[in-house]
Amino acid sequence: MKMMNAKDMNFSKRLNKKEALYLLQNVDLYELGELAYKKKLELHPEKITTFVVDRNINYTNVCCIDCDFCAFFRHAKDSDAYVLSFDEIGQKIEELLAIGGTQILFQGGVHPKLKIEWYEELVEFIAKKYPSITVHGFSAVEIAYIAKISKISIKEVLQRLQAKGLFSIPGAGAEVLSDRVRDEIAPHKCDTATWLEVHRQAHKIGMKSTATMMFGTIESDEELIEHFEHLRNLQDETGGFRAFILWSFQSENTKLKLKHPEIMKQSSNKYLRLLALARLYLDNFKNLQSSWVTQGSLIGQLALKFGANDLGSTMMEENVVSAAGASYKMNQDEMIRLIESLGEKPAKRNTAYEILQKYY
Repeated sequence: MKMMNAKDMNFSKRLNKKEALYLLQNVDLYELGELAYKKKLELHPEKITTFVVDRNINYTNVCCIDCDFCAFFRHAKDSDAYVLSFDEIGQKIEELLAIGGTQILFQGGVHPKLKIEWYEELVEFIAKKYPSITVHGFSAVEIAYIAKISKISIKEVLQRLQAKGLFSIPGAGAEVLSDRVRDEIAPHKCDTATWLEVHRQAHKIGMKSTATMMFGTIESDEELIEHFEHLRNLQDETGGFRAFILWSFQSENTKLKLKHPEIMKQSSNKYLRLLALARLYLDNFKNLQSSWVTQGSLIGQLALKFGANDLGSTMMEENVVSAAGASYKMNQDEMIRLIESLGEKPAKRNTAYEILQKYY
């Protein structure tokens, strides 16, 4: 299909779904990138690109959700199933502190037996013993299940964990916010409305969160844009999302690839097209992260020209994506070099996107 020239087209002031679909399917990649980069500079004219030094701690790999796209989870009776002890978690945090880390991205499987009291003790342990570390943890799927098994509301779960020291929640578990897709790739996971409601309730109590999308399974382009629409609408309502993060499905070792052998590895072109479209459509999101963890450092760097203003985490530890075949790694010095080589200004941030240290 011949790519169209976006500069000759008249779009509404705020992109609608029909216009977004047209951009995604018909406009030249580089033109789409130019539009996204221009939008990025409107929000970040100082050309600062940020990153965070953190560690992804998966406190358990036991999960009762059985997502077909996940290669990380185990059942409770599996020989390699685990729940980390508080001491083991503390050791991981101390290793992070030793390299100047400020945040832990804290997630697990959905453990069928861990109730709210266990999570309260865990968050309190971290907050009291390591007060300089920000706890950015527990996906909407985890929160919804904790509420169910503990027989309390989602709001109460969030309030009780916030009282113990939970700072914010990540956007994990969104995949694509289409119940048709979710029913196929993760039938036991919470539905679209529940995912959105967890984030809405978090925002209402003053707890910020991030939003995500995992593309490249069985979704249509229309469903991807519907996902953007859900996020934009909730951000209009609450203003509680700090950032949006996009990544592609990693198929190695997954049931989903066996069920759908037609699923192909997603191209860098599709990743960059969707990232640029996210910058244009999610006009109420200030921050977009580059997913170098799934795309590699060079495409991760190029993403900064397609709307991203943040390189995300140095990812001292990552287990979920690597279990599905992605094995890219990057340290702080490499991030600084990648940012500088594009003529942008590198800076280390915290979870709240406050700059901690400038490298320019």
